[in-house]
Amino acid sequence: MEYPFELKDCALIAIATGEKAQTLRELRDRLTTTHQGCIYYHFWGGLLEARFDDPEFQNDFAAWAWRSLHDAPLAERLAIIDPKNYENMDALRRELIEVIEERLDESELLPWTRAGNQFRFIRSQVVVFDTKIRIHTIEELKEAIPRMSQGSVFYHFIDARRRTEKRGNDFSEWVVQLGEPYEALANQIRAIDPYFTSLSELKEELEKVIAGFKPREDA
Repeated sequence: MEYPFELKDCALIAIATGEKAQTLRELRDRLTTTHQGCIYYHFWGGLLEARFDDPEFQNDFAAWAWRSLHDAPLAERLAIIDPKNYENMDALRRELIEVIEERLDESELLPWTRAGNQFRFIRSQVVVFDTKIRIHTIEELKEAIPRMSQGSVFYHFIDARRRTEKRGNDFSEWVVQLGEPYEALANQIRAIDPYFTSLSELKEELEKVIAGFKPREDA
């Protein structure tokens, strides 16, 4: 039975934890115990909250290693970590710690920064709003995408990874239930990279994929 797409919006609330790191070893130690929401925020939060420092780095850990520790090799290694490749935040946490420990083993000098440039751990909380918009067809979805807020794109494409069994996005999960003629479209949507991009670019790519799709008539 087909069900409508329930369009939601969201806001990402940043909560200060009081946890700080001044050295690379302190960062490693804090990462072992910090809330999962901190890992989520420092990897994904920049998509929904515009940040203008070091825009070439997708996550805050890499940006801090570059800007405050002046450790280019570490920044580059942290920058290429793709959070969507990890099953959950704890798996991502373990990868972060492993990269940092590898760097600590390589360096005789312990990188540190001034107190004003400490890494401050921020925890995220997602607040969800129901737009009351219900989408029943691909044509309706095509018309709705250009008007979607960045919060809607974030919720249905990024935050959905924490909610769906296959760690996918809500769009492809909804499209696939429309039947076999739309399986290819669902796969095309799944193939969109949600991390190394902006939410505006993500929305444009989604709009492009749906606009160019022709369902199989023989299915």
